[in-house]
Amino acid sequence: MPSSRARVVDLAAGYDVSTTDATRRNEILEAANTVIASSGLRTSLQQIAEAAGILAGSLYHHFDSKEAILIELIRRYHAELDRIGETALQRLDDPDAGPIPDQIFALAVSIAQCAVRNSAALQLSFYEGPSDDPELKALTRREPRILQTAMLQALRAARWSGYLRPDIDLSTLADRVCQTMLHVGIAVIRNNAPADRTAAALCQILFDGLASRWFDDAELDKSNAFAAADEVIRTWSIDPNPDLDDRARHIRAVAREEFGRKGYELTTVRDIAKAAGMGTGTVYRLIGSKDELLVSIMQSFGDKVAAGWTSVLQSDSSPLEKIDALSWVNVSALDQFPDEFRIQLAWMRQTPPGATDPGGSFGTRVREMKRLLNDGVKSGEIRIDGPSSDMLARCVIGVQWIPENILLQVGTRNALVHVRDTVVRGVAERTKD
Repeated sequence: MPSSRARVVDLAAGYDVSTTDATRRNEILEAANTVIASSGLRTSLQQIAEAAGILAGSLYHHFDSKEAILIELIRRYHAELDRIGETALQRLDDPDAGPIPDQIFALAVSIAQCAVRNSAALQLSFYEGPSDDPELKALTRREPRILQTAMLQALRAARWSGYLRPDIDLSTLADRVCQTMLHVGIAVIRNNAPADRTAAALCQILFDGLASRWFDDAELDKSNAFAAADEVIRTWSIDPNPDLDDRARHIRAVAREEFGRKGYELTTVRDIAKAAGMGTGTVYRLIGSKDELLVSIMQSFGDKVAAGWTSVLQSDSSPLEKIDALSWVNVSALDQFPDEFRIQLAWMRQTPPGATDPGGSFGTRVREMKRLLNDGVKSGEIRIDGPSSDMLARCVIGVQWIPENILLQVGTRNALVHVRDTVVRGVAERTKD
Protein backbone atom coordinates (compact mmCIF):
# COMPACT_ATOMS: atom_id res chain seq x y z
CA MET A 1 0.00 0.00 0.00
CA PRO A 2 1.50 3.39 -0.96
CA SER A 3 2.43 5.85 1.75
CA SER A 4 0.16 8.81 2.39
CA ARG A 5 3.16 10.92 1.43
CA ALA A 6 3.65 9.19 -1.93
CA ARG A 7 4.49 11.48 -4.82
CA VAL A 8 1.84 12.10 -7.47
CA VAL A 9 1.51 14.49 -10.39
CA ASP A 10 -1.11 17.19 -10.04
CA LEU A 11 -2.06 17.71 -13.68
CA ALA A 12 -3.67 21.10 -13.10
CA ALA A 13 -0.77 22.43 -11.06
CA GLY A 14 1.83 20.97 -13.39
CA TYR A 15 4.21 19.66 -10.76
CA ASP A 16 4.67 16.77 -8.31
CA VAL A 17 2.95 17.05 -4.96
CA SER A 18 2.42 14.59 -2.14
CA THR A 19 -0.91 12.79 -1.96
CA THR A 20 -1.62 14.64 1.29
CA ASP A 21 -0.94 17.99 -0.38
CA ALA A 22 -2.96 16.99 -3.44
CA THR A 23 -5.93 16.11 -1.23
CA ARG A 24 -5.70 19.39 0.65
CA ARG A 25 -5.32 21.36 -2.59
CA ASN A 26 -8.44 19.68 -3.91
CA GLU A 27 -10.33 20.50 -0.70
CA ILE A 28 -9.32 24.16 -1.04
CA LEU A 29 -10.42 24.22 -4.67
CA GLU A 30 -13.77 22.66 -3.82
CA ALA A 31 -14.28 25.22 -1.05
CA ALA A 32 -13.30 28.06 -3.38
CA ASN A 33 -15.71 26.83 -6.05
CA THR A 34 -18.58 26.72 -3.55
CA VAL A 35 -17.89 30.12 -2.00
CA ILE A 36 -17.25 31.94 -5.27
CA ALA A 37 -20.36 30.38 -6.83
CA SER A 38 -22.52 31.87 -4.08
CA SER A 39 -20.61 35.02 -3.13
CA GLY A 40 -19.03 36.10 -6.40
CA LEU A 41 -15.55 36.89 -7.64
CA ARG A 42 -14.75 39.34 -4.84
CA THR A 43 -14.53 36.39 -2.47
CA SER A 44 -11.39 36.80 -0.33
CA LEU A 45 -8.70 34.27 0.49
CA GLN A 46 -9.83 34.51 4.10
CA GLN A 47 -13.34 33.39 3.11
CA ILE A 48 -11.93 30.52 1.07
CA ALA A 49 -9.69 29.43 3.93
CA GLU A 50 -12.59 29.48 6.40
CA ALA A 51 -14.73 27.43 4.02
CA ALA A 52 -11.88 24.92 3.67
CA GLY A 53 -11.47 24.73 7.45
CA ILE A 54 -7.89 25.98 7.50
CA LEU A 55 -6.05 29.13 8.51
CA ALA A 56 -5.41 31.72 5.83
CA GLY A 57 -1.67 31.31 6.40
CA SER A 58 -1.91 27.58 5.69
CA LEU A 59 -3.65 28.31 2.40
CA TYR A 60 -0.52 30.06 1.13
CA HIS A 61 1.34 26.76 1.45
CA HIS A 62 -0.76 25.50 -1.46
CA PHE A 63 -1.61 28.66 -3.45
CA ASP A 64 0.34 31.89 -3.48
CA SER A 65 -2.63 34.08 -4.51
CA LYS A 66 -6.33 34.10 -5.30
CA GLU A 67 -5.40 34.30 -8.99
CA ALA A 68 -3.59 30.97 -8.63
CA ILE A 69 -6.78 29.41 -7.26
CA LEU A 70 -8.88 30.89 -10.06
CA ILE A 71 -6.43 29.64 -12.69
CA GLU A 72 -6.59 26.12 -11.31
CA LEU A 73 -10.38 26.19 -11.10
CA ILE A 74 -10.61 27.13 -14.78
CA ARG A 75 -7.99 24.54 -15.74
CA ARG A 76 -10.01 21.83 -14.00
CA TYR A 77 -13.19 23.06 -15.70
CA HIS A 78 -11.69 22.95 -19.19
CA ALA A 79 -9.97 19.62 -18.51
CA GLU A 80 -13.34 18.13 -17.58
CA LEU A 81 -15.04 19.62 -20.64
CA ASP A 82 -12.27 18.19 -22.82
CA ARG A 83 -12.70 14.74 -21.26
CA ILE A 84 -16.44 14.87 -21.87
CA GLY A 85 -15.84 15.80 -25.51
CA GLU A 86 -13.22 13.11 -26.03
CA THR A 87 -15.47 10.45 -24.51
CA ALA A 88 -18.37 11.51 -26.73
CA LEU A 89 -16.16 11.35 -29.84
CA GLN A 90 -15.03 7.85 -28.93
CA ARG A 91 -18.64 6.72 -28.43
CA LEU A 92 -19.55 7.93 -31.92
CA ASP A 93 -17.14 5.34 -33.32
CA ASP A 94 -18.56 2.57 -31.12
CA PRO A 95 -21.20 0.54 -33.00
CA ASP A 96 -22.71 -0.53 -29.67
CA ALA A 97 -23.03 2.99 -28.24
CA GLY A 98 -26.76 3.22 -28.96
CA PRO A 99 -28.95 5.55 -31.06
CA ILE A 100 -27.41 8.90 -32.02
CA PRO A 101 -30.20 10.99 -30.41
CA ASP A 102 -29.55 9.20 -27.11
CA GLN A 103 -25.85 9.97 -27.43
CA ILE A 104 -26.59 13.64 -28.06
CA PHE A 105 -28.82 13.83 -24.99
CA ALA A 106 -26.24 12.01 -22.86
CA LEU A 107 -23.60 14.50 -24.00
CA ALA A 108 -25.93 17.39 -23.16
CA VAL A 109 -26.54 16.02 -19.66
CA SER A 110 -22.79 15.60 -19.08
CA ILE A 111 -22.18 19.22 -20.08
CA ALA A 112 -24.91 20.47 -17.74
CA GLN A 113 -23.59 18.43 -14.82
CA CYS A 114 -20.07 19.71 -15.46
CA ALA A 115 -21.34 23.31 -15.44
CA VAL A 116 -23.04 22.79 -12.08
CA ARG A 117 -19.90 21.20 -10.60
CA ASN A 118 -17.71 24.04 -11.88
CA SER A 119 -20.02 27.01 -11.35
CA ALA A 120 -17.25 29.36 -10.21
CA ALA A 121 -15.21 28.75 -13.37
CA LEU A 122 -18.38 29.13 -15.43
CA GLN A 123 -18.92 32.59 -13.94
CA LEU A 124 -15.36 33.54 -14.80
CA SER A 125 -16.00 32.65 -18.44
CA PHE A 126 -18.68 35.36 -18.73
CA TYR A 127 -16.22 38.23 -18.30
CA GLU A 128 -12.62 39.20 -18.82
CA GLY A 129 -10.18 37.93 -16.21
CA PRO A 130 -10.59 39.57 -12.78
CA SER A 131 -6.94 40.67 -12.85
CA ASP A 132 -4.21 41.52 -15.33
CA ASP A 133 -2.69 38.04 -15.04
CA PRO A 134 -2.19 37.05 -18.72
CA GLU A 135 -2.76 33.34 -18.08
CA LEU A 136 -6.01 34.00 -16.26
CA LYS A 137 -7.21 36.32 -19.03
CA ALA A 138 -6.37 33.70 -21.67
CA LEU A 139 -8.17 30.95 -19.76
CA THR A 140 -11.36 33.00 -19.34
CA ARG A 141 -11.44 33.49 -23.13
CA ARG A 142 -10.75 29.85 -23.98
CA GLU A 143 -13.50 28.06 -25.90
CA PRO A 144 -14.28 24.35 -25.32
CA ARG A 145 -13.20 23.30 -28.81
CA ILE A 146 -13.14 19.54 -28.23
CA LEU A 147 -16.60 19.65 -26.69
CA GLN A 148 -18.00 21.71 -29.57
CA THR A 149 -16.39 19.33 -32.09
CA ALA A 150 -17.98 16.34 -30.35
CA MET A 151 -21.40 17.97 -30.41
CA LEU A 152 -21.02 18.94 -34.07
CA GLN A 153 -19.99 15.41 -35.07
CA ALA A 154 -22.92 13.96 -33.14
CA LEU A 155 -25.33 16.35 -34.88
CA ARG A 156 -23.87 15.44 -38.27
CA ALA A 157 -24.44 11.77 -37.50
CA ALA A 158 -27.99 12.65 -36.43
CA ARG A 159 -28.62 14.39 -39.75
CA TRP A 160 -27.23 11.43 -41.70
CA SER A 161 -29.63 9.19 -39.79
CA GLY A 162 -32.58 11.40 -40.76
CA TYR A 163 -33.22 12.67 -37.21
CA LEU A 164 -32.47 16.36 -37.89
CA ARG A 165 -33.97 18.72 -40.44
CA PRO A 166 -31.69 19.34 -43.45
CA ASP A 167 -32.08 23.15 -43.35
CA ILE A 168 -30.52 23.59 -39.90
CA ASP A 169 -26.97 25.03 -39.70
CA LEU A 170 -25.24 22.40 -37.60
CA SER A 171 -22.26 24.52 -36.52
CA THR A 172 -24.60 27.14 -35.06
CA LEU A 173 -26.76 24.46 -33.46
CA ALA A 174 -23.74 22.72 -31.88
CA ASP A 175 -22.61 26.00 -30.34
CA ARG A 176 -26.16 26.75 -29.16
CA VAL A 177 -26.67 23.35 -27.53
CA CYS A 178 -23.30 23.48 -25.75
CA GLN A 179 -23.86 26.99 -24.41
CA THR A 180 -27.43 26.22 -23.38
CA MET A 181 -26.27 23.23 -21.35
CA LEU A 182 -23.44 25.22 -19.77
CA HIS A 183 -25.99 27.81 -18.65
CA VAL A 184 -27.62 25.12 -16.53
CA GLY A 185 -24.84 26.11 -14.11
CA ILE A 186 -26.58 29.49 -13.62
CA ALA A 187 -28.57 28.99 -10.44
CA VAL A 188 -31.70 30.95 -11.32
CA ILE A 189 -32.26 28.95 -14.52
CA ARG A 190 -32.02 25.59 -12.76
CA ASN A 191 -33.65 26.78 -9.50
CA ASN A 192 -32.08 23.87 -7.56
CA ALA A 193 -33.52 21.25 -9.93
CA PRO A 194 -31.18 18.35 -10.79
CA ALA A 195 -28.89 19.14 -13.72
CA ASP A 196 -29.91 16.04 -15.66
CA ARG A 197 -33.64 16.87 -15.47
CA THR A 198 -32.99 20.47 -16.52
CA ALA A 199 -30.84 19.32 -19.43
CA ALA A 200 -33.52 16.85 -20.52
CA ALA A 201 -36.17 19.60 -20.52
CA LEU A 202 -33.91 21.89 -22.53
CA CYS A 203 -33.22 19.14 -25.07
CA GLN A 204 -36.96 18.56 -25.49
CA ILE A 205 -37.45 22.23 -26.32
CA LEU A 206 -34.44 22.57 -28.61
CA PHE A 207 -34.95 19.38 -30.60
CA ASP A 208 -38.74 18.84 -30.57
CA GLY A 209 -39.96 22.42 -30.19
CA LEU A 210 -43.00 23.56 -28.26
CA ALA A 211 -45.49 23.78 -31.12
CA SER A 212 -47.85 20.90 -31.82
CA ARG A 213 -47.94 21.88 -35.51
CA TRP A 214 -45.62 23.52 -38.01
CA PHE A 215 -45.36 27.34 -37.92
CA ASP A 216 -43.47 29.01 -40.75
CA ASP A 217 -41.80 32.42 -40.48
CA ALA A 218 -44.37 34.24 -42.62
CA GLU A 219 -47.19 33.14 -40.31
CA LEU A 220 -45.35 34.18 -37.16
CA ASP A 221 -44.28 37.51 -38.69
CA LYS A 222 -47.95 38.41 -39.26
CA SER A 223 -49.14 37.76 -35.71
CA ASN A 224 -50.56 40.60 -33.62
CA ALA A 225 -48.09 39.70 -30.89
CA PHE A 226 -45.12 40.16 -33.22
CA ALA A 227 -46.48 43.53 -34.37
CA ALA A 228 -46.92 44.58 -30.73
CA ALA A 229 -43.33 43.58 -29.94
CA ASP A 230 -41.99 45.42 -32.99
CA GLU A 231 -43.83 48.59 -32.05
CA VAL A 232 -42.28 48.65 -28.59
CA ILE A 233 -38.81 47.80 -29.91
CA ARG A 234 -38.94 50.86 -32.19
CA THR A 235 -39.39 53.09 -29.12
CA TRP A 236 -36.16 51.87 -27.54
CA SER A 237 -34.12 54.37 -29.54
CA ILE A 238 -35.89 57.26 -27.78
CA ASP A 239 -33.72 58.72 -25.01
CA PRO A 240 -35.52 58.06 -21.68
CA ASN A 241 -33.48 60.79 -19.92
CA PRO A 242 -33.20 63.72 -22.35
CA ASP A 243 -32.37 66.17 -19.55
CA LEU A 244 -29.48 64.13 -18.17
CA ASP A 245 -26.22 66.05 -17.79
CA ASP A 246 -23.79 65.21 -20.63
CA ARG A 247 -21.11 64.20 -18.16
CA ALA A 248 -23.53 61.97 -16.26
CA ARG A 249 -24.62 60.43 -19.56
CA HIS A 250 -20.98 59.75 -20.41
CA ILE A 251 -20.35 58.15 -17.02
CA ARG A 252 -23.34 55.86 -17.44
CA ALA A 253 -22.15 54.79 -20.88
CA VAL A 254 -18.66 54.05 -19.58
CA ALA A 255 -19.99 52.24 -16.51
CA ARG A 256 -22.28 50.12 -18.67
CA GLU A 257 -19.30 49.01 -20.75
CA GLU A 258 -17.08 48.39 -17.72
CA PHE A 259 -19.76 46.39 -15.88
CA GLY A 260 -20.38 44.34 -19.02
CA ARG A 261 -16.66 43.74 -19.62
CA LYS A 262 -15.40 43.04 -16.10
CA GLY A 263 -18.59 42.29 -14.19
CA TYR A 264 -20.31 44.44 -11.59
CA GLU A 265 -18.48 43.01 -8.61
CA LEU A 266 -14.94 43.63 -9.86
CA THR A 267 -15.56 47.08 -11.33
CA THR A 268 -14.83 49.95 -8.95
CA VAL A 269 -15.87 53.59 -9.11
CA ARG A 270 -12.18 54.34 -9.59
CA ASP A 271 -12.17 52.09 -12.69
CA ILE A 272 -15.19 53.92 -14.07
CA ALA A 273 -13.71 57.35 -13.33
CA LYS A 274 -10.43 56.43 -15.02
CA ALA A 275 -12.20 55.07 -18.12
CA ALA A 276 -14.39 58.19 -18.24
CA GLY A 277 -11.41 60.52 -17.86
CA MET A 278 -12.82 62.08 -14.70
CA GLY A 279 -12.00 62.25 -11.03
CA THR A 280 -13.57 59.78 -8.62
CA GLY A 281 -15.20 62.62 -6.69
CA THR A 282 -16.84 63.91 -9.85
CA VAL A 283 -18.35 60.49 -10.55
CA TYR A 284 -19.75 60.25 -7.03
CA ARG A 285 -21.19 63.77 -7.26
CA LEU A 286 -22.87 63.22 -10.62
CA ILE A 287 -24.05 59.64 -10.24
CA GLY A 288 -23.80 58.55 -6.61
CA SER A 289 -22.65 55.13 -5.44
CA LYS A 290 -21.79 52.17 -7.65
CA ASP A 291 -25.01 50.46 -6.60
CA GLU A 292 -27.06 53.53 -7.59
CA LEU A 293 -25.25 53.61 -10.92
CA LEU A 294 -26.03 49.94 -11.56
CA VAL A 295 -29.70 50.43 -10.72
CA SER A 296 -29.98 53.48 -12.99
CA ILE A 297 -28.49 51.51 -15.90
CA MET A 298 -30.45 48.33 -15.38
CA GLN A 299 -33.74 50.03 -14.53
CA SER A 300 -33.85 51.51 -18.02
CA PHE A 301 -33.04 48.15 -19.58
CA GLY A 302 -35.59 46.36 -17.43
CA ASP A 303 -38.29 48.89 -18.23
CA LYS A 304 -37.73 48.46 -21.97
CA VAL A 305 -37.89 44.66 -21.83
CA ALA A 306 -40.89 44.76 -19.47
CA ALA A 307 -42.75 47.08 -21.85
CA GLY A 308 -42.16 44.57 -24.64
CA TRP A 309 -43.48 41.70 -22.52
CA THR A 310 -46.55 43.66 -21.42
CA SER A 311 -47.45 44.69 -24.95
CA VAL A 312 -47.04 41.14 -26.27
CA LEU A 313 -49.05 39.55 -23.46
CA GLN A 314 -51.91 42.01 -23.97
CA SER A 315 -52.09 41.36 -27.72
CA ASP A 316 -54.83 39.36 -29.40
CA SER A 317 -52.71 36.33 -30.26
CA SER A 318 -52.34 32.67 -29.39
CA PRO A 319 -49.96 31.52 -26.62
CA LEU A 320 -47.44 30.17 -29.13
CA GLU A 321 -47.47 33.42 -31.13
CA LYS A 322 -46.86 35.36 -27.91
CA ILE A 323 -43.92 33.14 -26.97
CA ASP A 324 -42.44 33.74 -30.41
CA ALA A 325 -42.91 37.50 -30.11
CA LEU A 326 -41.23 37.47 -26.69
CA SER A 327 -38.27 35.79 -28.34
CA TRP A 328 -38.09 38.74 -30.74
CA VAL A 329 -38.13 41.12 -27.76
CA ASN A 330 -35.19 39.23 -26.24
CA VAL A 331 -33.20 39.02 -29.50
CA SER A 332 -33.67 42.76 -30.06
CA ALA A 333 -32.74 43.56 -26.45
CA LEU A 334 -29.51 41.59 -26.72
CA ASP A 335 -28.75 43.29 -30.06
CA GLN A 336 -29.27 46.80 -28.70
CA PHE A 337 -28.15 46.36 -25.09
CA PRO A 338 -25.39 43.70 -24.97
CA ASP A 339 -23.67 45.23 -21.94
CA GLU A 340 -26.87 45.16 -19.90
CA PHE A 341 -27.37 41.52 -20.83
CA ARG A 342 -23.89 40.61 -19.55
CA ILE A 343 -24.53 42.58 -16.36
CA GLN A 344 -27.75 40.63 -15.89
CA LEU A 345 -25.77 37.38 -15.92
CA ALA A 346 -24.13 38.44 -12.66
CA TRP A 347 -27.53 38.96 -11.05
CA MET A 348 -28.61 35.51 -12.22
CA ARG A 349 -25.99 34.16 -9.83
CA GLN A 350 -26.71 36.57 -6.99
CA THR A 351 -28.22 40.04 -6.68
CA PRO A 352 -25.45 42.63 -6.06
CA PRO A 353 -25.66 44.52 -2.75
CA GLY A 354 -28.27 47.25 -2.75
CA ALA A 355 -29.77 46.26 -6.10
CA THR A 356 -33.07 44.44 -6.36
CA ASP A 357 -33.36 42.23 -9.41
CA PRO A 358 -31.65 44.57 -11.92
CA GLY A 359 -33.09 44.28 -15.38
CA GLY A 360 -36.64 43.44 -14.34
CA SER A 361 -38.50 40.96 -12.19
CA PHE A 362 -37.42 37.48 -13.20
CA GLY A 363 -40.00 36.00 -10.87
CA THR A 364 -42.74 37.91 -12.69
CA ARG A 365 -41.43 36.70 -16.06
CA VAL A 366 -41.54 33.10 -14.84
CA ARG A 367 -45.15 33.43 -13.63
CA GLU A 368 -46.21 35.01 -16.93
CA MET A 369 -44.48 32.31 -18.94
CA LYS A 370 -46.09 29.57 -16.85
CA ARG A 371 -49.52 30.99 -17.64
CA LEU A 372 -48.70 31.20 -21.35
CA LEU A 373 -47.45 27.62 -21.46
CA ASN A 374 -50.43 26.36 -19.48
CA ASP A 375 -52.84 28.11 -21.86
CA GLY A 376 -50.98 26.67 -24.85
CA VAL A 377 -51.08 23.13 -23.48
CA LYS A 378 -54.81 23.42 -22.72
CA SER A 379 -55.56 24.68 -26.24
CA GLY A 380 -53.47 21.91 -27.79
CA GLU A 381 -51.12 24.41 -29.45
CA ILE A 382 -48.16 23.41 -27.26
CA ARG A 383 -46.98 19.82 -26.79
CA ILE A 384 -44.33 18.83 -24.28
CA ASP A 385 -44.19 16.08 -21.67
CA GLY A 386 -42.36 15.69 -18.41
CA PRO A 387 -41.07 18.98 -16.98
CA SER A 388 -42.89 20.73 -14.16
CA SER A 389 -44.52 24.02 -15.12
CA ASP A 390 -41.89 26.00 -13.20
CA MET A 391 -38.96 24.17 -14.78
CA LEU A 392 -40.48 24.44 -18.24
CA ALA A 393 -41.07 28.19 -17.85
CA ARG A 394 -37.50 28.79 -16.72
CA CYS A 395 -36.09 26.67 -19.53
CA VAL A 396 -38.18 28.44 -22.19
CA ILE A 397 -37.05 31.85 -20.91
CA GLY A 398 -33.47 30.58 -20.93
CA VAL A 399 -33.53 29.42 -24.56
CA GLN A 400 -35.27 32.60 -25.71
CA TRP A 401 -32.01 34.45 -24.99
CA ILE A 402 -29.71 33.48 -27.86
CA PRO A 403 -25.94 33.52 -27.09
CA GLU A 404 -24.38 36.86 -28.01
CA ASN A 405 -21.68 35.37 -30.26
CA ILE A 406 -24.33 33.65 -32.40
CA LEU A 407 -26.29 36.88 -32.71
CA LEU A 408 -23.15 38.68 -33.86
CA GLN A 409 -22.35 35.95 -36.38
CA VAL A 410 -25.75 35.61 -38.04
CA GLY A 411 -27.50 38.96 -37.45
CA THR A 412 -30.82 39.74 -35.78
CA ARG A 413 -33.19 38.30 -38.40
CA ASN A 414 -31.33 34.99 -38.73
CA ALA A 415 -31.01 34.89 -34.94
CA LEU A 416 -34.79 35.12 -34.67
CA VAL A 417 -35.21 32.30 -37.21
CA HIS A 418 -32.75 30.20 -35.21
CA VAL A 419 -34.70 30.84 -32.01
CA ARG A 420 -37.89 29.84 -33.80
CA ASP A 421 -36.21 26.63 -34.93
CA THR A 422 -35.03 25.82 -31.41
CA VAL A 423 -38.07 27.00 -29.43
CA VAL A 424 -41.15 26.83 -31.65
CA ARG A 425 -40.52 24.28 -34.40
CA GLY A 426 -37.67 22.16 -33.03
CA VAL A 427 -34.70 21.05 -35.13
CA ALA A 428 -35.76 17.41 -35.35
CA GLU A 429 -37.68 16.24 -38.41
CA ARG A 430 -41.44 16.50 -38.13
CA THR A 431 -44.43 16.37 -40.47
CA LYS A 432 -45.29 19.89 -41.62
CA ASP A 433 -49.01 19.55 -41.06
